[in-house]
Amino acid sequence: MLTTVLSWMWFGAGVLLIISVLLHSPKGDGMGGLASSGGSMFTSARSAEQTLNRITWTLLVLFLGLAVVLSAGWLA
Repeated sequence: MLTTVLSWMWFGAGVLLIISVLLHSPKGDGMGGLASSGGSMFTSARSAEQTLNRITWTLLVLFLGLAVVLSAGWLA
């Protein structure tokens, strides 16, 4: 029963993690944009971007933690 609930939580965290990663704005042109952008890569992130970063990192920790618990067989 507990394994089933944790499996569904793991699945939900995975789906939400994918969505949160896709919501991030692109950061730049890659390596080619380093010379042309100058100091623009050092601007501070907006509040919404910081919140999205926190949500993404929290979902990542939850997803990986549940993956370890479910794969290690500690619940059986």
